[in-house]
Amino acid sequence: MNLFRRLSTPRLLLLLTTLAAGIAAASIVAVTATGGAGAAPAGEPLAQAVHDALTAAPPQGVDARVTFTNNLLPSSSLLGNVTSALISGASGRLWLTNDGRGRIELQSDAGDTQILWDASKLTVYDSSSATAYVVALPAAAAHDGSRTPPSLDEISNAIAKLAQHTNVSDAQPGTVANQSAYTVSVSPKENGGLFGDAQLAWAASNGVPLRIAITAKGDSSPVLELKVTDISFAAVDPADVSLTPPAGTKVVELTPPAKSSAGERNDKPVTGVEAVRAAVPFSLAAPANVGGRPLTSARLVGKGALLTYGDGLGALVVHESASADSGLPAGVAGLPKVSLGALSAHELATPLGTVLAFDSGGVSIVVGGSMTSGDAEEAARAFA
Repeated sequence: MNLFRRLSTPRLLLLLTTLAAGIAAASIVAVTATGGAGAAPAGEPLAQAVHDALTAAPPQGVDARVTFTNNLLPSSSLLGNVTSALISGASGRLWLTNDGRGRIELQSDAGDTQILWDASKLTVYDSSSATAYVVALPAAAAHDGSRTPPSLDEISNAIAKLAQHTNVSDAQPGTVANQSAYTVSVSPKENGGLFGDAQLAWAASNGVPLRIAITAKGDSSPVLELKVTDISFAAVDPADVSLTPPAGTKVVELTPPAKSSAGERNDKPVTGVEAVRAAVPFSLAAPANVGGRPLTSARLVGKGALLTYGDGLGALVVHESASADSGLPAGVAGLPKVSLGALSAHELATPLGTVLAFDSGGVSIVVGGSMTSGDAEEAARAFA
């Protein structure tokens, strides 16, 4: 937590966007196989198309050209003098090995970004700030081919469970990067907030993911997209999946805390609004209902309180802490200000949601959710 407090808002936005691209990159390496090009494939049930992808034999390596689109942030002016390929969008190269290592190199006038991963960590090097962010990854099974792919029935059952809460499309045939491909989209059935859908395309003949995208509700253009534009399958030079940052690079470790095993901790989570109210060193604002959303959970987080109203992707999340302990990034002051009546708040509005930050009576409050700025501002007034 202390690390994020030291990051300015522009750097924090850059980091969050960078990690989103890293997750998208990880999705592209989740399934790998041998390949082929062609026209749109014949129609197939989704379960069968997924089964074919998961049972294909892995290639020696992947070398691809990619484009990254970022329409998440509404204005580059929010970032001050921060420039990055992850903020502006960029094109570049992707390399993968058959043992789970990979690298994405994104190039733009705003500066180059390198995303590198292996079984133990994800490293993101941003040349514009001469900073390398390092994130420890959870332990995963070895890439030794010993894992048995799920059966067709298991895949069908998993899709059926997913379809209980989301709209899952059929496997739509088409072409991506001159590869015969299937595309599936998943969207929330209810309480989806501003999220439209998530889309994944993969090569029909080999299972290699070729495109991942996220859209906003009511807009088919992607908010975030990582797409392969050209691809080949062959062994990759180890140098292509390695990175040595220049001398003087600032390294920021973002290693999450290790999970405690049973018996290592005697303290229990503090939950429930009254228990949290008694535990925090400030006057907790916790109305029972905000904008038609009931209070569904209250939890002590450090010295602050985390409240959730409603459920699903459209839930409202509120964090309260004593102003002296809030640790809000210094760059918050650079965000646009909006009126909440007697108070004003700094606001970040994006196609996928809105976040507001303000102080009220010695308490620092952050209100956010996948909702329009107008709805978020109305919700924030309940805590102002």
